[in-house]
Amino acid sequence: MQPRNMSMSGVVDLAAVKAAQEAKAKAEQARAESARQGGGGAVSPADLVIDVDEAGFELDVLQRSTEVPVVIDFWAEWCQPCKQLSPVLERLAVEYNGRFVLAKIDVDANQMLMQQFGVQGIPAVFAVVAGQALPLFQGAAGEAQIRQTLDQLVTVAEQRFGLTGLDVDPEAEPGAAGERTPADLPQGPYDALLEAAVRALDAGDLGGAVQAYRNVLSEDPGNTEAKLGLAQAELLQRVQGADPQQVRKDAAERPADSAAQIAAADLDLVGGHVEDAFGRLIDTVRRTAGDDREAVRLRLVELFEVVGADDPRVATARRALARALF
Repeated sequence: MQPRNMSMSGVVDLAAVKAAQEAKAKAEQARAESARQGGGGAVSPADLVIDVDEAGFELDVLQRSTEVPVVIDFWAEWCQPCKQLSPVLERLAVEYNGRFVLAKIDVDANQMLMQQFGVQGIPAVFAVVAGQALPLFQGAAGEAQIRQTLDQLVTVAEQRFGLTGLDVDPEAEPGAAGERTPADLPQGPYDALLEAAVRALDAGDLGGAVQAYRNVLSEDPGNTEAKLGLAQAELLQRVQGADPQQVRKDAAERPADSAAQIAAADLDLVGGHVEDAFGRLIDTVRRTAGDDREAVRLRLVELFEVVGADDPRVATARRALARALF
């Protein structure tokens, strides 16, 4: 298993969009299979903190991450900061009541896992969500920072991958699990349409994905997953077939041309250059007026939707936009 980074605040490149959609589909399939086999019942609070080694990593982390986010604490007995951080993580795992599971990995006994995750020093904390690995923080962070990171993690896991966590029974025996059939699993009213959008993205049918997301939003305008998916699919649709070299040449030669700057900002975002995209459009707002300025503002708001309102870069750009406008 080779971990790779995943943005928690917005998927902004072609490969990441497809990977996130595939991960969600796999997670849903795994949860359904677990339910058919009698899994998915209530767990004990003691099951929320587990020791993991290389032999059990596939089952205890990768497969488990299709049901609940798994936070990984890389530690060692000789590491003094680890002795400060680990108890905090263990207490929060119980306090969050099944929203995530804490997997503790002793780096001295599991050097291969440490290398695969690219751990440079400990304590180091990662997460695995629907099989996708991402770094959270390194060092003995303060509890307020840890809580903020965990809150963001569980929000992303729920909104992007449908992982709502585990049912925790305070009186359950460790490892005990009740039976739960597929019919008992909660199903949203727009699951079929959202699945159709994912299939369209997998097939490269961006127009079909856009329409599927719009169908959801026509009935449920506040659907978070559909809003995010539509913004991403429309962005990919706009840059499809574009000549990046020509787009950037046009933008460089015509700094006050709203259409040229909008096209370049789309490419910036698809390439993962979030701040460049935002900065380009905010500068263009300052240089333009009337309908051109409004078109730039609207595109910037659309790109905010792609990245995600909880991303600090969006908050910073919103303030900069307000200053440029007023």
